[in-house]
Amino acid sequence: MATYILLTKLSPELASQMKDREKLGRTWLEHVKDKCPDIKFLAHYALLGQYDFLDIYEAPDGKSAAMVSLISQANGAFSAQSLQAIPYKDFLELTEML
Repeated sequence: MATYILLTKLSPELASQMKDREKLGRTWLEHVKDKCPDIKFLAHYALLGQYDFLDIYEAPDGKSAAMVSLISQANGAFSAQSLQAIPYKDFLELTEML
């Protein structure tokens, strides 16, 4: 499975619902697990900056990773990007081929 990074920015409406954040997050996670049972979440962070949340997860393919982003947007995210992460060792091997 490949590793992906999900960067999420909440909509202003959701961002103002901080007291409901745990419930909203749990609902989102249940939705992802229901639609994408092969996804394995490795880490979840709240951010203070351009994005509100960063999730690190494994997915079997790009379609599954795209579904995670789509579910996030369908649940009120202003934007959600899933980016494939390449292990640094693998990246260095690629640079040797230049």
